[in-house]
Amino acid sequence: MDLLEGVNLTPLKIINNDKGDIMHALKSSEPDFHGFGEAYFSTINFGEIKGWKMHHAMIMNIVVPVGSIRFVLFDERPESKSKDKFWQTVINAHDYKRLTVPPLIWMAFQGLGNKFNLVLNIASIQHDPKEVENRNIEEINFKWDL
Repeated sequence: MDLLEGVNLTPLKIINNDKGDIMHALKSSEPDFHGFGEAYFSTINFGEIKGWKMHHAMIMNIVVPVGSIRFVLFDERPESKSKDKFWQTVINAHDYKRLTVPPLIWMAFQGLGNKFNLVLNIASIQHDPKEVENRNIEEINFKWDL
């Protein structure tokens, strides 16, 4: 399944160490770095779904250092080459990647790990409730299953 226009999925490096691993997330020298507004963590329980959310200005850089999470994106942008398309991926420490989501893409995510599932968002701007839209999970027609 092709990525949506403007979305990037970047493999990340894990440096193994006997005392504990180092997990890269984002460097200011990388093309997906668009400034720093804030970084925050979100947890999600197994089988639960959070979403839908769409930012008008924020670029999200999503990393999953613990657990396993499925991300589903939906493109409603009128001029996009991927308009009305869905795209999904699973991110975890075994398939460690960074998901970069530009503004105006709807996103929801589902906890797949049986234990603790942790999302890190390195956001390009600080949270502003005026630049984000939310929809109930039923408002965008996607078949969620485990």
